[in-house]
Amino acid sequence: MAAEFTSPADKKRLPVVLRVFGVLLIIGSGVALPVIAKTMYQAVTMFDAGAMRGEGISTIVVTFVNLAVLVALAVTLIVFGVRLIRNQRRWAALLSYGLYVLLLAGALCSIMLAGIGYELIPYGVGFAVTVALQSYLDPSLLEERRAHRKAREAEEHAEGEAGTLGRDPSGKGYITLNFFNLFWIFVVASVLGLLMEEIVHFLFVVPGQWQDRAGLLFGPFSPIYGCGAVLMTIFLNRFHKSNWLVIFLVAAVIGGAFEAFVSLFMQYAFGAVAWDYSNMPGSLFGGRTCLPFMACWGLLGVVWIKLLLPFMLRLVNFIPWNWRYMLTTVAACFMLVDAVMTLQALDCWYMRLSHDPVDTPIQQFYDHEFGDAYMADRFQSMTIVPSDAVRG
Repeated sequence: MAAEFTSPADKKRLPVVLRVFGVLLIIGSGVALPVIAKTMYQAVTMFDAGAMRGEGISTIVVTFVNLAVLVALAVTLIVFGVRLIRNQRRWAALLSYGLYVLLLAGALCSIMLAGIGYELIPYGVGFAVTVALQSYLDPSLLEERRAHRKAREAEEHAEGEAGTLGRDPSGKGYITLNFFNLFWIFVVASVLGLLMEEIVHFLFVVPGQWQDRAGLLFGPFSPIYGCGAVLMTIFLNRFHKSNWLVIFLVAAVIGGAFEAFVSLFMQYAFGAVAWDYSNMPGSLFGGRTCLPFMACWGLLGVVWIKLLLPFMLRLVNFIPWNWRYMLTTVAACFMLVDAVMTLQALDCWYMRLSHDPVDTPIQQFYDHEFGDAYMADRFQSMTIVPSDAVRG
């Protein structure tokens, strides 16, 4: 079993600086663990004594989740450090995937508890260091990816000429679940979802009133539909030949759960509410989703898998083969910047409405360029109530 997680790189000793880094990780995490444990004990004691009643249940839950993530992160870093000292490069490289998940979870908890600030710097640095170390620790992983990419590029060129580019060659699913396909599914679904929602609002919700339902600072994008389409594709790809009822039920559960999670995160992080189904029949999770809209997600899943996904694949394949990676890289960078700036703009909007603005260059920039009037006009369906946020 252990032999499966070794590579030729394990025979080469790591540089002293990395072994020292491993020792520092063990020492630092070992010191941090008792501090985190003490903080958790104090939080439990305060909770039992009723001292946290004024914080609200959402603050309490996120606080304990954050502490649990920190404990898991510290333990994982200790194990990671041990792997470095023992020169188990491939084990360490594979362990880094767990670090990605924990760093992301910690960053999300930090945003909900403290907003977007300097507290996120350690997570960003940790993520960058982990990415750099992963390829260095086990060059065979990098070599495998390079060899696979070259072979895949040749296959894609042949598939493009044959008109089968993007299809799952194994036949188990409809499309190949790679970054290229999923990214463009996200982009196109974000645009189509936004257009659909605005038309429905214009025709049925408030007849004759056009409302901007965009979810990002720039561009005609509604990321909840983009993320929903990606999730639908990932989970339903193997069901493309299944009965429509199976697809409907799975899509309804996925869509409802995702909608509830996004609503929870936005409210806990920024006090932002973009939809509320409390008055709808079959309301679930405090109005974060409801049975009628879960049924809509189910219907969208059926339409997506049975009709739109083949169309989407043909649409994406219109991108010239020799442009696809360059164009995808540029578009992905734009979407990443758009998402980060949207979160920062929402955070600054929250700070202004909570009458607790931080006088920093970032806050000044967003106050000037994306003030309250701009944000209210851009996110017309969204309201922010600072007291609803975890940090409120």
